[in-house]
Amino acid sequence: MRTVLGVAGGIAAYKAGHIIRRLRELDHSVKVVPTANALSFVGAPTFEALSGQSVTTDVFDEVETVNHVRIGQEAELVIIAPATANLIAKIAAGMADDLLTATVLTTTAEVVVAPAMHTEMWHNPATVANIATLRSRGIHVLEPAVGRLTGPDSGPGRLPEPEDIVAFALAAKEAHSGHGETADEDSGARAGSLAGRRIVISAGGTREALDPVRFLGNRSSGKQGIALARAARAAGAEVRLVAANIDSGLLRALPEAVTVDEVESTLELQTAMHAAQPGADALIMAAAVADYRPASTTESKMKKTGDQGLSLELVQNPDILRGLVDDRAEGQIIVGFAAETGDSDTAAVDYARAKFLRKGVDLLVFNDVSDDRAFGHDHTVVQIIGSRSGEAAIGEEFHGTKDHVSQKVVAALADLLTDVESTP
Repeated sequence: MRTVLGVAGGIAAYKAGHIIRRLRELDHSVKVVPTANALSFVGAPTFEALSGQSVTTDVFDEVETVNHVRIGQEAELVIIAPATANLIAKIAAGMADDLLTATVLTTTAEVVVAPAMHTEMWHNPATVANIATLRSRGIHVLEPAVGRLTGPDSGPGRLPEPEDIVAFALAAKEAHSGHGETADEDSGARAGSLAGRRIVISAGGTREALDPVRFLGNRSSGKQGIALARAARAAGAEVRLVAANIDSGLLRALPEAVTVDEVESTLELQTAMHAAQPGADALIMAAAVADYRPASTTESKMKKTGDQGLSLELVQNPDILRGLVDDRAEGQIIVGFAAETGDSDTAAVDYARAKFLRKGVDLLVFNDVSDDRAFGHDHTVVQIIGSRSGEAAIGEEFHGTKDHVSQKVVAALADLLTDVESTP
């Protein structure tokens, strides 16, 4: 695969060498296109030695090959890592004043951006707006990692590890040209398609306390719900996110306009969702909710008592999704999620179909989580289940990043809301 690796001028530029090495191990032909500032951190000879190709930064270098157009035209994948706040702003503005920005403006390949900057820059409203602009144009933006930065400070803004960047980029490429229905220009939500709409989204995984230290929980990271909130906001909606135990770094990556209510337990989630339900045009229940909670919780940490085991009495939690369906106003759309596994008797998709009919939702987003295929990962496979003539109609498999899946879900939601509005 012909891959362009753009490198911006930040201290994390040193990691680009590891990205090149990994891509070449995967038989990619790698053309490195750094900015002039990037060469202050890593010299051109290093990039040339690792990639096996010449390196230049200016549109007037090697004019006879028309590099500023050719490189972008020939690329099958473009990765920019690290992408500084300055470079992101230039791309968002459509500038083309050096070889890298000209390449981005020319290419029709998938473009993946891995930001790296100080936390204050990442949270600045200008950067938040620029990231939203990139995503609205179909550019894939990998959330920065949370950790130690250049100086003594730490927080979101650290460049993810090279293997994570490569995996994310390949997933984005696969989503565009992989199996089944893929993430193309027609699969995403149209800009403004949810303008004036109020959308409430739950995300993360609930925790049920056993004692002040321990809890019963699940493996949901909340990444899908975060991506849904971004997609709905990019489509113009007023978004409220009810976040159950989501890492603060992920929450800080949300657009500032998204309102966040943080909860911990299933009962807290139930209260928050019902409080937010009145006046909402749609609810999306993406949170992984515990089916059971301990019958009692101790006020002090439970201690081991010799070699004795521990027996727990559990009681059933309320069915939040069914309760929201029962309480909804006329015209309100409710979208559920089903993370299912199959067994020797029943396939996972059949469990999802039964859940769709049992819950009474308008759409159910199903993913098979067997063998750790969804939780915490940036790439996923889903099927959207809707209703057709009273039966559950199961859509084709959709492969993509969680951002792509969210755009697909938001597009389906926008279409449903339009249908409801136009029905006499």
